[in-house]
Amino acid sequence: MAKQPMRLERQEPDEADIQSLRVKGIYLLPNLFTSAALFSGFFAIVSAMNMKYEQAAIAIFLAMVLDGLDGRVARMTNTQSAFGAEYDSLSDMVSFGVAPALIMYVWALKPLGKIGWIAAFIYCACAALRLARFNTKLEDPFQDKRYFQGLPSPAAAALLAGFVWVSYEYGISGREIFFGAIKMQWLAWGFTVFAAGSMVSDLSFYSGKDVNLKKSVPFVAILAIMLAFVLVSYSPPEVLFTVVLIYALSGYYLWLKSTLKSKTPKA
Repeated sequence: MAKQPMRLERQEPDEADIQSLRVKGIYLLPNLFTSAALFSGFFAIVSAMNMKYEQAAIAIFLAMVLDGLDGRVARMTNTQSAFGAEYDSLSDMVSFGVAPALIMYVWALKPLGKIGWIAAFIYCACAALRLARFNTKLEDPFQDKRYFQGLPSPAAAALLAGFVWVSYEYGISGREIFFGAIKMQWLAWGFTVFAAGSMVSDLSFYSGKDVNLKKSVPFVAILAIMLAFVLVSYSPPEVLFTVVLIYALSGYYLWLKSTLKSKTPKA
């Protein structure tokens, strides 16, 4: 008598399995933004190598926007993960560490020889140190979340990219003489070293993490936001560079204010 073939019963997935699949599917969303930021940083490097410095600068600013979105999307969708944090850090190293250093080197620092590429390397190394310090202090209960310790790497990258973008907008190359006396190479060198030192400093920079977007705001705040959009659309290089420069100097202002306050004798 022939044996009947065994039939394998198809098991329907339970609710826990379905929920697990949904969670894994949602995790793709913030990582897409991180991948887009990584692509923007890589595109900035390629553009700089092809001497398309305006595109390179814009790509850095785009990476900055995407980097700010991936974390917010992860928190809104409750999809934070250790993988996402590590991936975001590696993406930041490319977009805000390697890319700005190479852009500045190709645009202005190369004619300076060793001093030029050393400045670019110092910036790259300080960006890595800044990201490593940030990652180790994520779970520090004594860390004031309202402030960053050291200039954030996206802001440092935007400072260098904005400097290149403004110079390009006014037709100034990285190898010209500025104001009849200052060579652009040395001005670029100074900006690079300044951004690098600010990243690894102990200065406090406002983080904006205490801003609650769910709360109501005065009508004037909406007008201010609209005005900001108008200014950026009217002249993006000048406005963005000015805003980033003011933010980069704000840490030194807070330090000076705190120092003077501590030295003021109490009545």
